[in-house]
Amino acid sequence: MSQSDEPRADDGAPQGLAAEALAEARAEASGPLSSRVDDAVEADQDAAAPASTDAQPHHPKGSLWRDRNFLTMWTGQAFSQFGSQITGVAIPVIAVLLLDATEFEVGLLNAAEVAAFLIVGLPAGAWIDRMRKRNVMILADVVRAVALASIPVLWAFGLLHIWQLMAVGLVIGVATVFFDVSYQSIIPSLVRKDQIGEANGKLESTQQVAHLAGPAIAGWLVGALTAPIAILMDAVTYAISFVALLFTRDHEQRRAPEDHQPIMREIAEGLRWVFGNPLLRRIVGTTAVSNFASTIMYTMLPLLILRELGLTPAAMGVIFSLGAVGGVLGAIATPRIVARIGEARAIPVSAIAFSVSGAAVPLAAVFPALAFPLLVVQGFIASFTVLLYNITQVTFRQRITPPRLLGRMNASIRFVVWGVMPISALLAGVLGQWLGVVPTLWIASVIELASALFVVIGPFWTMRDLPSAPPEPASA
Repeated sequence: MSQSDEPRADDGAPQGLAAEALAEARAEASGPLSSRVDDAVEADQDAAAPASTDAQPHHPKGSLWRDRNFLTMWTGQAFSQFGSQITGVAIPVIAVLLLDATEFEVGLLNAAEVAAFLIVGLPAGAWIDRMRKRNVMILADVVRAVALASIPVLWAFGLLHIWQLMAVGLVIGVATVFFDVSYQSIIPSLVRKDQIGEANGKLESTQQVAHLAGPAIAGWLVGALTAPIAILMDAVTYAISFVALLFTRDHEQRRAPEDHQPIMREIAEGLRWVFGNPLLRRIVGTTAVSNFASTIMYTMLPLLILRELGLTPAAMGVIFSLGAVGGVLGAIATPRIVARIGEARAIPVSAIAFSVSGAAVPLAAVFPALAFPLLVVQGFIASFTVLLYNITQVTFRQRITPPRLLGRMNASIRFVVWGVMPISALLAGVLGQWLGVVPTLWIASVIELASALFVVIGPFWTMRDLPSAPPEPASA
């Protein structure tokens, strides 16, 4: 996840730290249907970890526009960011319209897409800390390109089935976990320390544009080319990213083997750090329950839009694109909101807003004539307030966590708050098959409302600013 280079308005933290928080938060607004909606909260912030290179080679002075090495990597990522929006729209279209998947099968499909967060999410950070990040990213791009390319090939021969979509989703999910953790850690080994903010800002701007324009373009492509052929274009973008990374040169130094501890010991240390802090515990609680509810909701959302409401794939893409505008405005407005109400209070305020907004999704089925504007407004409010929530809590986490624990802290939180997603996707399929799409959406909206309680009933209202220094280590 890339970061921007705007200084925090509410404290004296370094600009680089605030910049990293912005991009992490933008990417944290990606859930089980991450390329289609921006309403889940949390991910990881490995980009905040300092570079391990004490003496970096010469880099071009001035703007990164003169750094061909960075521009090569940036170009590859720009293509893959736009490509992922195509798959985000095309996969549910294939499942719902071409394969006539049941509610339970759609739940299984979404569970497969996010199962990697539960299966490998916790140890991934510790493993990748021992690898060359660029090499991991290159391999992940190859795996994702091949997996996606199999979909149009199978479809062309009349062999595509829903279980094959699930297998592809699982493979891509595992590759994405490893790619994302590596991607978030590679920037310090590509550019000078004083250019990290600029680099993250450029990567962040590309992701913002992709989330805004990508779904609408994807919906048009799916209608014009058919969903399986549109997915082939995403496979091509991963191939472009692969080539770009081959020509990118980083200066990462791997950790010395003697610096390694047993994996389980390193994982346990990260978990103790996260759950030993009472404020972090509450934030993790809200984030996990919110992601649980939003995964149920967005598992059923394509069924609601395409089958229950009878809207087109193009309309679905436009809904997601218009909703993503809220994320852009949320990122811009966060410093001003935090300056006015305080960093600590921004946490419960934003949580209340995005938890309440979920009720608009099942309401769209009650008032089908207003479904389109209701879904757009819901997406806008959720994206805006999730960005406010994530920017604030990510900055806090980065600020109080010792650098040596950043990767494990992030992996621990991701395991908890994204690990619930495959479970809730399966539950969504079961409930959807048993009760129907709309009742399942009402259940999800009630759970979403409850998610805010962890931070609403707590110390955040009595504080203005969150702590700036790491807490004292808990006694054994």
